[in-house]
Amino acid sequence: MSDILTIRSLIRCFGKVVANDNIDLRIRRGEIVGLLGHNGAGKTTLVSQLIGLLKPDAGSIQVGELDAVAHPAAARRVVSVQAQSQAPLDGLTPRAAIEIACRLRGVTKKQSKTAAERVAEELGITAYLDRRALPEGGGLSGGIRRLTAFAMAAATPTPLLVLDEPTNDVDAGRRRYLWDAVRRRADGGAGVLLVTHNVSEAERIVDELVILDHGRVVASGSPAELRGTQDSDLRLELQLSTAEADPTQDGGTNVMCPPVVAHARRGRNLILTLAAVHAAQAVKWANTLRSAGLIDGYSLTPSSLENAYLALTSAGHTPTRLPEETTDV
Repeated sequence: MSDILTIRSLIRCFGKVVANDNIDLRIRRGEIVGLLGHNGAGKTTLVSQLIGLLKPDAGSIQVGELDAVAHPAAARRVVSVQAQSQAPLDGLTPRAAIEIACRLRGVTKKQSKTAAERVAEELGITAYLDRRALPEGGGLSGGIRRLTAFAMAAATPTPLLVLDEPTNDVDAGRRRYLWDAVRRRADGGAGVLLVTHNVSEAERIVDELVILDHGRVVASGSPAELRGTQDSDLRLELQLSTAEADPTQDGGTNVMCPPVVAHARRGRNLILTLAAVHAAQAVKWANTLRSAGLIDGYSLTPSSLENAYLALTSAGHTPTRLPEETTDV
């Protein structure tokens, strides 16, 4: 597969704040790449440079054969973007908004009408096509507005589709339609950059992931590679009685802590990854901790990408890369 997007050594600063710190990222045709990170990690800053709203302080952005830094207008013609903010739809119907977006890309009036109807059916919003959006959120719900914005970006095929938090405000049922639509566009040959902070959704839809933390790439690879655990591993989450407590270090019971594969903190929650063979010991240990008043509760579930994400983005983590072929993704 040929590359549709190649970003190398990208740096962007706002005064003394380094928003993007030496970022490498690659998307091939037919591939969905997730850009995953917490709020303020530098995701939207990166997208703004990709579409020419900001200029990098250093580094390069290639969209296909185009130098997007030197020729941002030309690059925008081959990139479709759904921005993080809601599209300004007031006064328009979804049909009109989608058709206008198509016409701006050089599609005929007849083709625009067909494309609008096709993508509306794909997303389950046909019943809303001719309902007008009113000021202050009237006329159309936030979810329908969000799906309309996706339709405006995706109705006309382009080599690269950039989606910045596309499922915000979208209900669970229509999220499934949206993800199916994204997958179809990738299967049709487009490259897709999915910007999100939703770990569970990213794990289901993407082929590759790039994890950002404080502007830096801390890991990249497939979801399975980033999990770095066996499919049978479990996640034990302890709700600690105090933020300072760590029962894996302090002991305090006559039941031994089970062997831990990975360890992460999120406020008063302690998240442990352990092998399934230690499930019985983990339950016995957690019940003993709860009886002793060291934890308020616990849950034991299959391990997920969230465990790895929390560990990779915890304070003091040193950026790492996965081996060989995944290093530039």
